[in-house]
Amino acid sequence: MSRLWVTGYRSYELGIFKKDDPKEIVIKNVIKTNLEQSIIDGCDWIITGGQLGVEQWTIDVANSLKEDFPDEFQTSMMLPFKEFGNQWNEDNQLNLSKRKSSVDFTASVSNEPYKSPMQLRAYQEFMLTHTDKALLIYDADNPGKTKYDYERIKLYAENHDYEYRLIDFDELQEAANEYQNNLDNFQE
Repeated sequence: MSRLWVTGYRSYELGIFKKDDPKEIVIKNVIKTNLEQSIIDGCDWIITGGQLGVEQWTIDVANSLKEDFPDEFQTSMMLPFKEFGNQWNEDNQLNLSKRKSSVDFTASVSNEPYKSPMQLRAYQEFMLTHTDKALLIYDADNPGKTKYDYERIKLYAENHDYEYRLIDFDELQEAANEYQNNLDNFQE
């Protein structure tokens, strides 16, 4: 069994505030390429959280890949604590709920509402011990909240057989350039 943890920037950290922002389209394409390769390489589970941005986009992309790879992988949304996302606005709560119902498995690591940062550390530990590798859309030169996951993954990988791949801003820029070139060629 091969299980992949996908995480990364929150949408607001990338300045993405509306659906179908070109940056979101580029990032989803990058996620798609990486998930396809992971599935071809034998990934059975794509596991992510419920954060706005990369994690929710991963669910969208993974669900769309089920058409091309039926019965080859499953999706899971693991949340750090009970009532995760309840403080979000109604639209964001609805989107989280839709995505939760679209995955093959969802659960909270802690059965309590948020009480302390220890729940977030327990979540990281759970993700590391229940996955075999990680994919992060994260640039260490541009820290965001994913910094904490990245640092924990890096430390864990030093002492365990655990692979991780970072997709940084340079790689995202290359993908954006390729996307723009494809648009330009299509319009000619």
